[in-house]
Amino acid sequence: MKPGAGLYVHVPFCLTRCGYCDFNTYAGLDHLRSPYVEALLCESNLAARAWARTPFVSIFLGGGTPTTLPIEAMVRLLDHLRKEFTVIATAEVTSEANPDTVDETYLRGLRRAGVTRLSLGLQSFDPAVLRSLERLHSAESAVGAFRAARRAGFGDVNLDLIYGAEGETPGSWRETLERTIALEPDHVSAYALTIEPATALGRRVAAGLSPAPDGDLQADLYGVACELLDEAGYEHYEVSNWAKPGRRCVHNMGYWEGRPYLGLGAGAHSYRDGRRWWNVRPPQQYLGEVGAGRLPVGGEEILNDDEHRLERLLLGLRMAEGVPEEWVGGAARADDFVARGLAARRAGRLALTDRGMLLANELILELAG
Repeated sequence: MKPGAGLYVHVPFCLTRCGYCDFNTYAGLDHLRSPYVEALLCESNLAARAWARTPFVSIFLGGGTPTTLPIEAMVRLLDHLRKEFTVIATAEVTSEANPDTVDETYLRGLRRAGVTRLSLGLQSFDPAVLRSLERLHSAESAVGAFRAARRAGFGDVNLDLIYGAEGETPGSWRETLERTIALEPDHVSAYALTIEPATALGRRVAAGLSPAPDGDLQADLYGVACELLDEAGYEHYEVSNWAKPGRRCVHNMGYWEGRPYLGLGAGAHSYRDGRRWWNVRPPQQYLGEVGAGRLPVGGEEILNDDEHRLERLLLGLRMAEGVPEEWVGGAARADDFVARGLAARRAGRLALTDRGMLLANELILELAG
């Protein structure tokens, strides 16, 4: 395992809550933005002592939409985190952003605050797909935000895509990928739309008002993404992530490699030494706990040896480097995966092929059975 830890900061505010979203996000709570930032500063103070000897190699501002916060609050927050924690000079600092929440002035402010990487929620270039996902931004505003980021000095930009939504066709997905590649982002994340029962979309699907994603179609769309991004020179380094050489996301790599991480904010998760814990989810409850001088922990779990091994297998198989052959049960099981076209032997390890990555969750269940 590589040294260092990651620091995640959750900002739960959004302009609107998209129907498919199952994250801890809220629209209409703008009045809590200022007290929430104060609570993040206080929580970092409370947590810092336990992490005093830990170097942090990445900071990730996620949500929600961190860029709904005023730029002055973002600057103050990042300055405070660098004072409270040992953040290395070369740390990757990422902020997620909705295209409609940033302009060049705001983005220049992020650069001055030390943000090195921007992750833009593009989702699709197809207007019909954007409508079905209930995204407010247009394809044109997403392109404008990307170009503004380049003008502001961002040399590391990720574009987030979602495939398999209602109205998407192989042709429109191919066009989304082609237009994405034409922008030359440094990193692309592409996620299959999943239906979570507790979301508005999940309820519509359950009521028969919206169609569920077509699994066969999503498999085909995934194959198109693998093909086009590979041809454009992007490394398929994790199931849903592609990067230009040297542009992998350091922070997310930490999760997949099992490095420790500290989460600040409502509902944020943390992990260290086999213990995982998470903060209370409702922002008002989070504010109350921190305001009373308490770490806002809502629960925890301690992984036993078997759970830890299974998690390392699950996360390791998601990566292009794969896992040691013995992790999957030895040569016979590895031979079976290779014969089925699901994996290949690379540098003494077993790594999933693109087809295997598509079926990663099913393979994990097979190995765990």
